[in-house]
Amino acid sequence: MNYPNLLQPLSVGGITLKNRVMMGSMHSGLELLDRPFERLAAFYGERARGGVGLIVTGGYSPNETGCIEENGPLFNAREQVAEHRIITERVHSEGSKILLQILHSGRYAKDDSIVGFSDVRSPINKRIPRTLSSDEIEQYVEDYAHTAQLACEAGYDGVEVMGSEGYLITQALVRRTNNRTDQWGGSYQNRMGFALAIVERIRGRVPSDFILMFRISAIDLVEGGSTGAEIVELAQGLEQAGVDILNTGIGWHEARVPTIAYMVPRAAWRFAIRNITNNVTIPVIASNRINTPQMAEDIIASGDAQMVSMARPMLADPHFVSKVIAGRDREINTCIGCNQACLDFIFTGRATSCLVNPLAGRELDDPEIKPTTATKNIAVIGAGPAGMTAACTAAQRGHRVTLFDAGSEIGGQLNLAKTIPGKMEFYEMLRYYRSQLDKYAIDVRLNTAVTAAALTQQGFDEVIVATGIEPRIPDIAGLEHPSVLTYLQALGNPAAVGKRVAILGAGGIGFDVAVLLSQDTHHDGISAEQRSDAFLRHWGVDTSLATPGALAPDGPQFPRAARDIFMLQRKPSALGKSLGMTSGWAIRAELALSGTQFIAGATYVKIDDAGLHYRSDGEEQLLAVDNIIICTGQEPSNHLYRELTDLGVNAHLIGGAREARELDALGAIEQGLQQGLAL
Repeated sequence: MNYPNLLQPLSVGGITLKNRVMMGSMHSGLELLDRPFERLAAFYGERARGGVGLIVTGGYSPNETGCIEENGPLFNAREQVAEHRIITERVHSEGSKILLQILHSGRYAKDDSIVGFSDVRSPINKRIPRTLSSDEIEQYVEDYAHTAQLACEAGYDGVEVMGSEGYLITQALVRRTNNRTDQWGGSYQNRMGFALAIVERIRGRVPSDFILMFRISAIDLVEGGSTGAEIVELAQGLEQAGVDILNTGIGWHEARVPTIAYMVPRAAWRFAIRNITNNVTIPVIASNRINTPQMAEDIIASGDAQMVSMARPMLADPHFVSKVIAGRDREINTCIGCNQACLDFIFTGRATSCLVNPLAGRELDDPEIKPTTATKNIAVIGAGPAGMTAACTAAQRGHRVTLFDAGSEIGGQLNLAKTIPGKMEFYEMLRYYRSQLDKYAIDVRLNTAVTAAALTQQGFDEVIVATGIEPRIPDIAGLEHPSVLTYLQALGNPAAVGKRVAILGAGGIGFDVAVLLSQDTHHDGISAEQRSDAFLRHWGVDTSLATPGALAPDGPQFPRAARDIFMLQRKPSALGKSLGMTSGWAIRAELALSGTQFIAGATYVKIDDAGLHYRSDGEEQLLAVDNIIICTGQEPSNHLYRELTDLGVNAHLIGGAREARELDALGAIEQGLQQGLAL
């Protein structure tokens, strides 16, 4: 497929970008590791080599109070210029342009020196910010300009001023976080003053061909946020002040509407971005949940934006653009929006990586998959994510690989995950694996249940066992009752599940089952626009942008679940603690708003014709339900491995067959990669 708009050059501030794809800014955590600038140079350099037109770094604070955490990225001294040149020279050598993002975190800082435009605490930070004085604000304007000058000296092609996501500049803009009565508060024109002063000061300090980008919040999604009209007023003011191009951000970090997780439909925020594009003459960049070249092309062709930002998709596949150029878009490793190894890693103090591409962030340590020096004949048993990754990695290195699976299609439990409403990106994951199995000429044998004895007779040098997991069956009286189903049965045939359901177990699988049964809809054939409309309506987003923060007055409007669902767990803690940090809250909220009932601290007594008997707070209770679905964990399915080792076969155990942990594609793919590299 051709992508004439996506691959067209774009002139910005006297510099020509070779295409309309930007790798947007993201917190990487690489800055906190050893040899940080070498790591960042390798990280950004690989994306530049992959053909992206423009890269924006993670945020660097212009002064000490702006770092998101203690010892966080800071660029305010001339002696730092030489280190940054390591990054810019590498990116330029690969043919791309790069901007430095300037970010002051304001009241989001996890540091005792936290400051803000007012002393209003963020709901996601326990610290109360100290109110900045008027003189300090004047100094901060100078600090931004000073960092921009340093960025120019370091060889950056421009800067992005971070004015979105609820950071300091955004905090200055709205009454929610700015209750000042001096020249920096009060009217919207006054509250815009900080952003405009920064832009004007930077513009006066840097060359005309130094790109000045501003990341503007296209929609705040918080109470007391900006209206659409105010956002337009700011955009127009920024253009007049000297901004060359506007990048868009969606929502504050404290917003209670998901903005980038997998349940957000692709390009769901186009309406908010269009509000800016239609009211300025400079280019506008679309962002958030844009992960395929088809969607990116459509956005640009429609005129909704002139460029697209893809941050996490560049983790998933650093060569996204070069594959588009070469007509190999089927081979793009697509971001599935899971957040598990990017945002969830960052928020737990680890450097970013990617579930579908574990090499992301490790470019300095694992620069490439190297060819083998001794070709072997390898059998891989199990075509789930662990087995497919091991097979593809081994074949890419030059080994001869045969992939066996007893099922009729590749994917293993990915085929269950793809049926969950909101998890349709798993279809893309399967498409990618099919492309790689074809590319590396792997002999795929489906509908083939193998035995240890048969494998020993086929001349394989080594066998990789990736046979996955089996449901863990708890010890409950009456478990043989016909109302009882395993999660495999429920996910495989949801139509057979009754109208009142008890789900035992509140891990990822339990919540997946609850989401599927609560919606009871088949999403094939539903357009992206229809999915977006439903998503925005359900989460209470005012698409007219007339209300502050674009929140509908009536709030979220989730339809009543298709079934009466009760989720139970033995632990007394809140249900869903094991879910992803940046997406779990949205899943819990969606189910609660649609009527799911959560029961913690349950002791299961028995199952009979009356339903599920359990004990809570010392009293026996009865749930009269049609079905009880067992989601109480998994056990490794490693019988074949034990048989092979007993026969003396050189066998390796990976994935769920090695350690059963929910639907753990993250660990499975990592183990598959490492085993393929170790052969």
